[in-house]
Amino acid sequence: MPGKPVEDVTRARLPKVLCLGPYCAQILADYGAEVIKIEDTEGGDDTRRIRAAGEAAAWKPGIGPMSNYFASANRNKRSVKLNLKHEKGRKIFLDMVKEADVVIENLRRGAMEKMDIGYDVLREINPRIIFTSVSGYGPDGPFANRAGYDMITGAEAGLMHLQGERGGGPIKAGIAVTDLSTGLYAHGAVLAALHARHRTGVGQKIDASLFETQVALLMHCAMSWLNLGQEGERWGAQHPNVVPYDAFKTKDLYIVCGAVNDKQFLKLCTLLGQPSLASEVRFNDSQARVDNRDALTKILNSLFITKTTDEWMALFDGTGLPYGPINNMQRVFEHPQTEAREMVHEVPYEHATSGKLCLLGPAVKMSDTKPTIRRRPPLYGEHTAEVLQEYGIDAAELEILKKDGVV
Repeated sequence: MPGKPVEDVTRARLPKVLCLGPYCAQILADYGAEVIKIEDTEGGDDTRRIRAAGEAAAWKPGIGPMSNYFASANRNKRSVKLNLKHEKGRKIFLDMVKEADVVIENLRRGAMEKMDIGYDVLREINPRIIFTSVSGYGPDGPFANRAGYDMITGAEAGLMHLQGERGGGPIKAGIAVTDLSTGLYAHGAVLAALHARHRTGVGQKIDASLFETQVALLMHCAMSWLNLGQEGERWGAQHPNVVPYDAFKTKDLYIVCGAVNDKQFLKLCTLLGQPSLASEVRFNDSQARVDNRDALTKILNSLFITKTTDEWMALFDGTGLPYGPINNMQRVFEHPQTEAREMVHEVPYEHATSGKLCLLGPAVKMSDTKPTIRRRPPLYGEHTAEVLQEYGIDAAELEILKKDGVV
């Protein structure tokens, strides 16, 4: 029978992950890993308190800190409230590490070592442990001690310099591109390390940082600078080397479309009712269109404004041209492809005033070992007693730990 994607086939069990950070661990959890989220006793994950305006009404009172921001990256996890600064809390954590496969942490540099639970300590206890550290700038270099935040590292590593309208100021992306991409890189590294461990029998340390992730994502912009000395520019919705490849205002909304070669450009001009445009000297090949970008864009703007987005969609359908509407959230989640690919999962959630919670589905589908949503996002410390009992701590001892401020 098919198992989970990350099932350890050599020992027929699922990897156990102890995490102090969110997104990387959620992906592993979707793939079947047993993930225990360790939260401090001073309020837990900060994202539990990051709420949209008016969001408080969505949650029942008395459930502790909870938000959609937190819920978006913490499904399929159990939450344990544990004071790692207390010697008893540290000992419990080390007992958990003995049975764990992966530890993921995103604390400030040196925090794990200060609590005497750094990689060197953990691998002495469990040589098979895969220790994944996610930081702002990495463990060494002149910026190693700086805290990392999505917008800050994205700005420093070039992303914000490239985002914005031509001639305008830099802007931030609407989602945490650098943060989430680091989680994606880290989860791939964890899977690679698990695979390597099958061969070697030992774990290793993984270092991922927001800064390095964003530098890596510069891709062709980096290559143009490194090899040609060409500085990156802000192009708005346009492409620096392909014209047209842009967003256009329609009668009601916006549309994006492009023509990446001469054949597509002729097809686009014909669709727009202006086939002669394709033969004009100003626009008759790719280089000419790049050189005369502004003139062509002005003409296209005057044409696209004459119809609604849906009218244009009907005309583009079946042409083979790259095109699509710029959808708001409502249109994204009414989109037939969103439903067809099961990108929304509604789960019962007694702590929400609506009695339910809608979660995003796994982005990648697999034919046999299917990623699944098995657990709703946990309340703060919700599974502390349950998990600690699995490590031999009974109810009486748990009460003592509570009094001592350990849990």
